[in-house]
Amino acid sequence: MKGRGGSAKISTKWIPFFCVSFFVLGLLFSNRILVLPESNGQLMSQRRREQELQIVSEDCNTKSKYSPDNDLMEEVHQTHKAIQLLDKTVSTLQKELPASRSSQDMYRLEGTVLSREGPPRQKVFVVIGINTAFSSRKRRDSVRETWMPQGEKLLQLEREKGIVIRFMIGHSATSNSILDKAIDSEDAQHKDFLRLEHVEGYHELSAKTKTFFSTAVEKWDADFYVKVDDDVHVNLGMLAATLSHHRSKPRVYIGCMKSGPVLSLKNVKYHEPEYWKFGEEGNKYFRHATGQIYAISKDLATYISINQPILHKYANEDVSLGSWFIGLEVEHIDDRNMCCGTPPDCEWKAQAGNVCVASFDWSCSGICKSVEKIKYVHERCGEGDGAVWSALF
Repeated sequence: MKGRGGSAKISTKWIPFFCVSFFVLGLLFSNRILVLPESNGQLMSQRRREQELQIVSEDCNTKSKYSPDNDLMEEVHQTHKAIQLLDKTVSTLQKELPASRSSQDMYRLEGTVLSREGPPRQKVFVVIGINTAFSSRKRRDSVRETWMPQGEKLLQLEREKGIVIRFMIGHSATSNSILDKAIDSEDAQHKDFLRLEHVEGYHELSAKTKTFFSTAVEKWDADFYVKVDDDVHVNLGMLAATLSHHRSKPRVYIGCMKSGPVLSLKNVKYHEPEYWKFGEEGNKYFRHATGQIYAISKDLATYISINQPILHKYANEDVSLGSWFIGLEVEHIDDRNMCCGTPPDCEWKAQAGNVCVASFDWSCSGICKSVEKIKYVHERCGEGDGAVWSALF
């Protein structure tokens, strides 16, 4: 339909349609302008936040991985592992040390044994340690005048027969006391002492015995080591001959074996404070050699030297020595010729051709009044001064 002036006119019925259409188009256009940029901004903002979170997360992971605290914990962990390894190594060395030291002590080279430090030890047959005290000068002189050679003969006995004899003594409780000076002077005159790192005392005889064997092993490589008291008479030739019979045995303990009672009562001689360790009251000790004189082979002396710090000391020295060998493969040799009585006992045996190794009185645990009597014992029961020089061993 056309209007005036020839122009086309729109039917009124289409007006509502066009209005709705333009309205919808306007909404769509406005939403695209307003909503899309906002959506893009949100997407960009969201992506930015994700990137930031990713960076922060990576940074946190990096810090967690390389943080000083973690480094410290790692170092502590590694240190702990190193300490554990060190403990295992030390434990292994502690187990191997006694065997290694024993192997060193036994290593032979051209008739000598290489010591751990210093020059090789002198190879000898037997080392005899005469236990003595500061107050026993007269006893020592009586021994020197009877069965113990002096001066050049003492050195000759070492060179030709391999028999070393020394009075063994420690030090007084006071450093460089008059007692020590007296021993120094006596040693300068006779040169027959073995000084021990030990403080003298009657109740320290077990400790002194350990120290003697340890010191003797360090100084001499001997087949046997003998301990004897300074109030006992000894025939050196018979002692050497007796020991030579057991030379091929690795671990021998030679003496007059006994099993005396364990004395639990206080204020009695030879009281044992640790009597309870031996069972009920009235029990006896295990078998051990009487303390006046005994001999042990090199392996046993070396065992004492190595284990000296942990060997228990009982009240009586001879009991202590016997206890150190309990549990070891040791042959106990009971030789009654090492504990003969004084005349007439040793004299009768000598006349029968059975010369004694050692003589003393059981009632005195040595020769009673030895300073006066030992010369008489030597005359009646001695083997003769030339016996040791002619003996084959």
